Amino acid sequence: MGKTMGEALERLEAVVHDRIAAGEAASSYVASLAAKGRAKIAQKLGEEAVETVIAAIGEDDSALIGEASDLVFHLSILLADRGLSWNDIAAELDRRHGASGHAEKASRPQ
Repeated sequence: MGKTMGEALERLEAVVHDRIAAGEAASSYVASLAAKGRAKIAQKLGEEAVETVIAAIGEDDSALIGEASDLVFHLSILLADRGLSWNDIAAELDRRHGASGHAEKASRPQ
């Protein structure tokens, strides 16, 4: 049986942190991307977001799952680079739970 989403994200987060800490850019995609800096990580995340949108327009669920996985993977790298975790994201989602989406958006600083 597969892992839950939470377990999968925890495992991914641990691997990303380990690869960044090891700093072995020659053998690790994560380390090589992190070594290029936050702007490059963000650029790659943006590329993956666009690819996810394109896959969403198509009718191929496996393509969408693959691109969404790439998006989550690259977001994990960006979060790690900023010293943030999936627990930070979960806490924010919990904070927003039960609030109207319109009301929550309106409460954000301009």
